[in-house]
Amino acid sequence: HKGIRAAVCSDTFSARMTRCHNDANLLCMGARVIGNCLALDIVDSFLGAEFEGGRHHVRVDMMQEIENK
Repeated sequence: HKGIRAAVCSDTFSARMTRCHNDANLLCMGARVIGNCLALDIVDSFLGAEFEGGRHHVRVDMMQEIENK
């Protein structure tokens, strides 16, 4: 769907980096792969991070260009 940038994350580092570098706005996790406590930590990392922009904005712009075709 247009405007959705989803990321599958199984650790807090990936969750933080996908927000900071890819401006992800949807977090996906496997219920059978991640325990409850880790899932909460991953959500906290994802929600606590912000898009850094700068050099990463080029990549996000490219993704938006593709979805607008």
